Amino acid sequence: MDRVSEIKQIKSYKDLEVWRKGIEIVDRVYSITSKFPVHERFGLASQMQRAAISIPSNIAEGYARQYTKEYR
Repeated sequence: MDRVSEIKQIKSYKDLEVWRKGIEIVDRVYSITSKFPVHERFGLASQMQRAAISIPSNIAEGYARQYTKEYR
């Protein structure tokens, strides 16, 4: 499959492998941080969760950009 065909098949940011990997990271981080001690749940755990969710969120936001250069 050539690059042009590959690009045409992307209809949503959810079609991007990098977005799917980002969601996997979110799932893993939430799973790991759920086992943290209670006193860390609102500190380190919360910070790690916000950082993880920012990955797929930024990809989705970039996909919605008007210009290709902005998205890249």
